[in-house]
Amino acid sequence: KYIKGSPARAEAKEVRGTLGERLRENRARCKMSQEFVAKAVGVSRQAVSKWENGTSAPSTANLIALAKLYGVSAEELLKEL
Repeated sequence: KYIKGSPARAEAKEVRGTLGERLRENRARCKMSQEFVAKAVGVSRQAVSKWENGTSAPSTANLIALAKLYGVSAEELLKEL
């Protein structure tokens, strides 16, 4: 797929959105604040907010750290709904 093409952008937006939803759901399930997650992972609270809103996606290292923090596998966070 051509990355700048409209279908690829729409697909990437959908994937980011679902990842963000899973990140938010897991954080809420664990009763953690964005501030707590940010400190535990070593990023800003704004970064956590962007991940959950789908504006950006966490790096692989941060995704693994989030999975450990939430007690789930990274694959579970990435799987399609």
